Amino acid sequence: MQLFLAFLWLGATAFGGPVAHFGYFRTEFVDRRRWIDERGFADLISLCQFLPGPASSQTGIAIGMIHRGWLGGIAAWLGFTTPGAIIMITLGFGLSLAQTSAGQGVVHGLKLAAVAVVANALWGMARSACGTPVKVSFAAIACVAILFVGNAWLQILVIAAAAIAGAAMLKDEPIATGEAPSTSGSRAGAIVHFAMFLALLLGLPLAAQTIASGNLEAFSGFYRVGSLVFGGGHVVLPLLEAEVVPTGWTSTDAFLAGYGAAQAIPGPMFALTGYLGNVIDPGSGYLGGWTGGLLAIVAVFLPSFLLLGATLPYWDALRSRARIRSALGGVNAAVVGLLLAVLFTPVWTSSVRDSSDFAVVVVAAVLLAVWRLPPWLVVILAAVAGFFGA
Repeated sequence: MQLFLAFLWLGATAFGGPVAHFGYFRTEFVDRRRWIDERGFADLISLCQFLPGPASSQTGIAIGMIHRGWLGGIAAWLGFTTPGAIIMITLGFGLSLAQTSAGQGVVHGLKLAAVAVVANALWGMARSACGTPVKVSFAAIACVAILFVGNAWLQILVIAAAAIAGAAMLKDEPIATGEAPSTSGSRAGAIVHFAMFLALLLGLPLAAQTIASGNLEAFSGFYRVGSLVFGGGHVVLPLLEAEVVPTGWTSTDAFLAGYGAAQAIPGPMFALTGYLGNVIDPGSGYLGGWTGGLLAIVAVFLPSFLLLGATLPYWDALRSRARIRSALGGVNAAVVGLLLAVLFTPVWTSSVRDSSDFAVVVVAAVLLAVWRLPPWLVVILAAVAGFFGA
């Protein structure tokens, strides 16, 4: 219960995205509670940056697993995710209010805030992930590929190709040092967890096609997003958009409004899937509502549990391999390209309509990048601007 309450408090107060979450975790679990030492905490961050999935949530789950086993991991996830999930699923019920004039203004303000937030995140990611001409080229190729052929499966192929090319072409990626965090997981159990991860990743799409179930198809889509997005935070945007907008599950406006609103809540960005699970078009055969929102959240986080169970026992050996680090360097660069493509379409093309919209985006970007205002405050200001501009 103590572990759950500690993460519940963080889930209700930790604004700012994955990097900020790491700071909150360090203060709470390294400095204050001393559940893990500095080196072990740094190693966990390295592991969770290496794995696909939401990096900060995975770090929290790993701390819980190390402290109290699998039950600890589940308690940590429930605590950290619950506040944001409740807020985002609830926001989905207010989507009908967006059909009013004032509501449309607020939605448009949220979309303009999303432009500034994505651009700011993209700039920071590009500076850290695209430091060489080869990496810039990876990003450019990924961007062009997605702009010409935009779908979720192509994004998966781009990520896989970037990993292979990175392993072959990138030679100077830093290799983590230090002792691996201790875990009670066995190597035999790790193999079982990885087999389950792959079986679901490959089997769910086939099962959804065979059974023709809207619920299974949506669960498969959200599971695929949780399995293939590296880093978490804003990186989830391209894969999520490709899963829910082209399929007709929800509109671009509804998607971007939810994404903008997600900037103003604490906890993991992946709580956005709760909103999406709620607002999916009933014609798709998906449940929607609270059940649909909760199902989407379980689907997108399930890969994190399986991958942590599969890698924690092997992490000490994996992180010392230069090719693994090089492959990850290629993936991170390609993800910048994916995010750049999404920044152009649909984020920019569906949001910025005239010079007034552009002015709001510029002001929001300056507040974020220069004055360092928290994203949640910028989102609220943009929503207010949209309300009065309606």
